[in-house]
This record gives sequence, C-alpha cells and structure tokens, in this order.
Amino acid sequence: MSQTSRTSWIARHTKLTGCGAVLALMTVGACAAPDEAGEGSGPKPAASAPAAKDGDAAQKPAEEKKKAAVRGSGTFEVGKDVQPGTYRTVGNGGGCYWERSKDSSGEMDSIIANDNVVGASYVTIAATDKIFKSSDCKDWEAVDPQASGGSPKTEFSGKAGMLKVGTDIAPGTYKSAGPAEEGGGCYWERAKSAGHDIDSIIANENPTGPAVVTIAAGDAYFKTTDCADWKKSG
Repeated sequence: MSQTSRTSWIARHTKLTGCGAVLALMTVGACAAPDEAGEGSGPKPAASAPAAKDGDAAQKPAEEKKKAAVRGSGTFEVGKDVQPGTYRTVGNGGGCYWERSKDSSGEMDSIIANDNVVGASYVTIAATDKIFKSSDCKDWEAVDPQASGGSPKTEFSGKAGMLKVGTDIAPGTYKSAGPAEEGGGCYWERAKSAGHDIDSIIANENPTGPAVVTIAAGDAYFKTTDCADWKKSG
C-alpha cells in the first residue's frame, strides 16, 4: 500500500462493562496530505533560551522538556526525531490523524494505535515505538502526564476530543443529551492512559440518547466525540 494513497485505519475495541459489551465506534477517514506548514520531518526547533544563571540548573531540564515539540505533519523516528513521552495537540478542526507504529514498513500490521482527532488529543509515545506519524494536526507540545493544576472545567463541549482529568476537566458525574446531531455517532471513553490501546480503556459507550457518566478522580483522561455538551450534575 503506497504512502500517498493510504487510508487511515482505526482499531476500535469491544469493552465488557457490567453484563454487556460496548463497541466503541469512531469515524474512519482518509489520511489527509500534509499542508505546506507541516511539510518535512523532524521536531520543530525549540526557541532559544536566555543564558542560565546560578541556581537555574535544576529548572533547566523541566524548561527544555516543556519547549519540546513535534510538527503536526510528518513521519518521525522515535528516539531520534521525537523522544518518548506524552504529547498534546489542541484546536484541530478535522482531518488530524496520528499513528504509533512498531516499524517503518507502512503496513497495517505495524500500527500499534492511531486516531482521527477533532479538538484536542493526548498521546503517549513509548520507548519501544519505532515511528510516530502525524498528518494535518496542530503542532504537538510535550506535557507532563503527572502534572495537575489550573481550573478544571465542570462544563465542556461534547466535541472537545481527549481531556485530562484534574487539569482540563474535574472528576464527577456528567450528563449529555447524547448525539450532537440526530442519528449522529456520539462516543465517550474513560481512559487510564494516553496509549490508546485496548488496555487503556476503563469504559466506553456509543449513546443513542441522553447519557450519564461518572468520571473518577483516578481516571487519567476522558474522550468525547460528536456528543452534545457535558455538564456536571454531581
């Protein structure tokens, strides 16, 4: 299969919850070609930093990590072009696709995990990954998956994408009217990591009507796609 004609593939999972199985369905779209701003490969150069003063040495590693970035379009070799870690992209309007791969063959069997993104997404690139591919996404910034703070929201868009619990949104019980559009494909997912493999899923659902979900304080992420807005009820 050629790189230019390749169709994006998303492995979706059946997650047993309670006495039934929930099939997580997502829209599968064609991988869009990189735009002019995202041509080429390799991480986006970091802005130069002012000379360190005495006592700044302990802060330098954290500052450098924060400035690390990956371009929104390109194919990157893990360990050389992009370092293992957790990354975030925000503000995607559609067409963004990313992929973690175990080799550079470009074949379906090489895909570890992938996703089509609208809004925000987080992804953890493992040290054992060989390739990270991103197409038509906003640039990725390195984040600390253990960091918390800010003002977590208690109301958020049902099309927000992937959100970090405790940072982007507060834990609690939330309600949504269900699909944002009649006959649409609302999907939500509670996740314990940003690996995007089946083991990262705590629970998920494709509600066809009003939805209620309790996001636990121990959850790492909550993903929402094509749903009506969520509002905390408890």
